[in-house]
Amino acid sequence: MDASKEFSRLSRTYFSNGAVCDSEATETYEVLDPATGAKIGEIAECTRAEIDEVVAAAAAAQRVWWSESALVRAEKLHEAAAAMRRQLPEIAELLTREMGKLYKESADEVLWSVTATDYYAEIGRHDMGHIVGPAVAGQLHYSIKEPMGVVVIVLPFNYPLVLLCWAGIAALAAGNAVIVKPSNYTSLTTLKFMEVFEALPAGLVQCVTGGADAGNHLVTHPGTHMIAFTGSVPTGRSIAHACAETFKPSLIESSGNDPFLVMPSAPLRTAARGAAFAAFLNCGQVCTSAERFYVHTDVYDEFAGLVVEEAAKLRVGNGLDKVDVGPMVSAKERDRYERILARAVEQGARVAHGGGRPSGLDEGFFLEPTVLVDVTPDMDVVNDEVFGPMAPLCRVDSFEEALRLANDSPYGLGSNIYTTDLIEVHRATNELEAGLVWVNAPLLDNDAGPFGGRKLSGTGRQLGAEGLDTFRHTKLVMVDPYATDQDFWWFPYGDDEAFHQR
Repeated sequence: MDASKEFSRLSRTYFSNGAVCDSEATETYEVLDPATGAKIGEIAECTRAEIDEVVAAAAAAQRVWWSESALVRAEKLHEAAAAMRRQLPEIAELLTREMGKLYKESADEVLWSVTATDYYAEIGRHDMGHIVGPAVAGQLHYSIKEPMGVVVIVLPFNYPLVLLCWAGIAALAAGNAVIVKPSNYTSLTTLKFMEVFEALPAGLVQCVTGGADAGNHLVTHPGTHMIAFTGSVPTGRSIAHACAETFKPSLIESSGNDPFLVMPSAPLRTAARGAAFAAFLNCGQVCTSAERFYVHTDVYDEFAGLVVEEAAKLRVGNGLDKVDVGPMVSAKERDRYERILARAVEQGARVAHGGGRPSGLDEGFFLEPTVLVDVTPDMDVVNDEVFGPMAPLCRVDSFEEALRLANDSPYGLGSNIYTTDLIEVHRATNELEAGLVWVNAPLLDNDAGPFGGRKLSGTGRQLGAEGLDTFRHTKLVMVDPYATDQDFWWFPYGDDEAFHQR
C-alpha cells in the first residue's frame, strides 16, 4: 500500500451505501502528519444534503439487517472481524501517519477492535428477551429486545477505531444501522476502516466527515434515533442537551482525570513502571490516563526517583520508528499542554524530568514525557484534564487522605491504586468514586466488562452485556391465548368494592 495515494484517494470523500463518494462540500480541513507537520490530505465538511442521503440509506439498510436471523447477523460481524485482521497492517500504518500514535499501538487498536467485534457478534444473539412469571394464570408474559434504529457514533481522535467498535459493533449486534462521525484528526483512517464492513448490507455502516455543523445535523436529525459520543465535557453537554429536546437516547463518555494512588506496601519498581505506562501511553492522550498521583509520604521520594528513571528510558519519535512515545495529535494540542505545564510551574510544581520539546524533532508535535514533583492538590494541573504526557506527583500522609483527594473531583471515569494491603484494596474498590478501579493493573480493558464513568465523565456504559443493552429498546408483551373476559378487574366494578359510609 502506498499511504500517500490512499490518503489522496480518501480525501474530500464520505462513505455512503457501501462506497466511497466524492463530497460536494466547499469547506475542507487540512490533515497533517503529526510526526512531520506535512500535509497528507483533506477532509470535507459534508453537506446537509449528503447527510440526509446517508440517514435515509441507513434507515433502509437497518430494516434489511433486522429482518435477518440473529445467526446471520453474527456471521456477518465475524466476517468484519476477519477483514480487520487481514487489513491490520494497512489500517495501522494509516492511523500512525494520520494521528501520530506508535505503529504498535495502532496495531493493538485494530486487534482490540477485532476482539470487541467477535465478542458482540456472539452475545448479540445470546439474549433477546426473557419470559417472566405471568401475573394472571394461563397468560404468557415476556420481554423482547429491539433495536433503536439509526445510531450515530461521534468519535474522538485518540482511539477512533476501537471506540467505533465498542459502540458501533454493539449497535449493529443489537440490530441497528450506524453512522460514524469521526474526529477531523482521524477521518481518513476511519474512511479506510469502512472497507472491513463489506459483508454487511450497503448503507448499514456509513461515515460522514466534518466539524460541528455535520455533527449537529446528525444529532438533531429526526431520522437518527440514538447518539453515542466520546469527547470533551462541553461537547458532551451540548449533545446531551440536544438529545433531551426530543428524549433521544444518548451515551456520553466525556473525559476523565484519573487518580493513581501509591501506598507503602506497593512494589515500587513495578508501581513506577505502571505509572509511566498509565501517564505516557499514546503520549498521554487517553481518557483513562493517570493524571494525578497521590503517593504516600513514606515512599514518595523513592517512587518519584523511580518514575523519573522510567520516563528517562522512553524513546520519543515518529511512530513508524522504534520508539515508545509519539507526537501529540496537533500543534494546537501541543500548545495547550505547554500552557498547562507552564501554569503548574508558576504555581510551584518542579520539573523532575522532561518539560520541553525533544531536540532533533522540530518538524512534528513532539513533547518530552514529564514528571512533576512538589505538586499540591490545589494546583490547576491536578484538577483539570491534562491529556498529554505528564505525571504530577502529590505527597499524602495517609490512605484516607489519598482516598479523599481521589474522590474530590468532578470526574469519575477510572482510578488506580498500587498496594498489597488487602484492607486498602477492599476499601478502594468500594469507596473510589469511579466507573473503573484498577488494583495493581493500570488501564486494562475487558470486552466482557462494562466501561464508563460517573459525574462529568458521562452517562451509560459500553462493553459487556450492559454495552449491548445500551443500544436496545425493551418491550414487555402480555398475551392471553384464550382471549378470556378479564372480569377480575374490568367494568362493571362490583358494588361490594365501592366505598361504604360508616
